[in-house]
Amino acid sequence: MSIPLILASASPARKKLLQMVGIDPIVRVSNFDESTINADDTLHLVQTLAQCKAQTIAPKFDTGLILGCDSVLEVAGEVYGKPKDKSEAIERWQKMRGQVGTLYTGHALIDRVNNQTLTRCGITKVHFANISDETIIAYVDTEEPLKCAGCFALEGKGGLFVERLEGCHSNVIGLSLPLFRQMLTDFGYQITDFW
Repeated sequence: MSIPLILASASPARKKLLQMVGIDPIVRVSNFDESTINADDTLHLVQTLAQCKAQTIAPKFDTGLILGCDSVLEVAGEVYGKPKDKSEAIERWQKMRGQVGTLYTGHALIDRVNNQTLTRCGITKVHFANISDETIIAYVDTEEPLKCAGCFALEGKGGLFVERLEGCHSNVIGLSLPLFRQMLTDFGYQITDFW
């Protein structure tokens, strides 16, 4: 019998990543108000947000593991979550094109049985293509970038505008699978316990 994994996220990409490796998570959206958190550095911000999301869901479960995640993109010292509208998305892409950004994904894992919490952060460098204004507008018109931290979906059309990555591919999608596996190991579990 597998151990339940509760994903404290509305992200279809995170759910799909877990399903691709044989884990069918229980999805419970935390609805945590991210605007209540201020942090001095990006790494601390994403880890805190991930932990708050997981902690919001944890009291609803007596057993299992709760996984919270949060991603942001940092380019030239500016931190980007999801854009609020098309205009902001276009402006961001005009700044991001031809640049190298750093994608941070905070991971928080709460073990309800042992009442333990781990937080970690995956960091991946993203090299963006130098695309035209016309391409930016066309991409934003698909509305895909409006749903993603950093204003692009690597697993979608946005993948066309990424030249290369330095680090974990799945981290850019919203969940570092190698980091998640290591966190499970740190708790004494095997990934196969969740199949």
